[in-house]
Amino acid sequence: MNETCQNAEKFLSELVADLGFNLKVSAAWTDEGCIMDLHGEDTHFALAENGELLDSFETLLFQVYGRQLDRDHRFVVDAEGYRQTRKKELQAMARFAGDQVRKNGTPFTFGVLNSTERRVIHTALQAENDLTSESIGDGRERRLQVRLK
Repeated sequence: MNETCQNAEKFLSELVADLGFNLKVSAAWTDEGCIMDLHGEDTHFALAENGELLDSFETLLFQVYGRQLDRDHRFVVDAEGYRQTRKKELQAMARFAGDQVRKNGTPFTFGVLNSTERRVIHTALQAENDLTSESIGDGRERRLQVRLK
């Protein structure tokens, strides 16, 4: 496993313990980057509010170790397969948005999504020859828009 990923796993393990969560952290290095899985009695806390705690852990890991990763890799913190399920939901939403744009001819703008979620939709629509996707807005109000080319 990548040394940065090992250090991040140790850091996150200590953090969740210090916060008093009954969670274990396991990490693996993949093509996507450092994938960490939280498991234990307190996973429901990590999944509350649409995985907001997972997002926070990813942000914190990126702030601490991000400079040690190249641009093609990222930190992904997951629990009970939440990220994979969410990815499938986002891909379905991308297909729906594409169908709506084709049907109505008007742009489709998603609600607020984090950068990882926007990336999933961009990637899902990348192969569509008649559609384009673009992130618009700034900061926390950044949204993704799908429109005809």
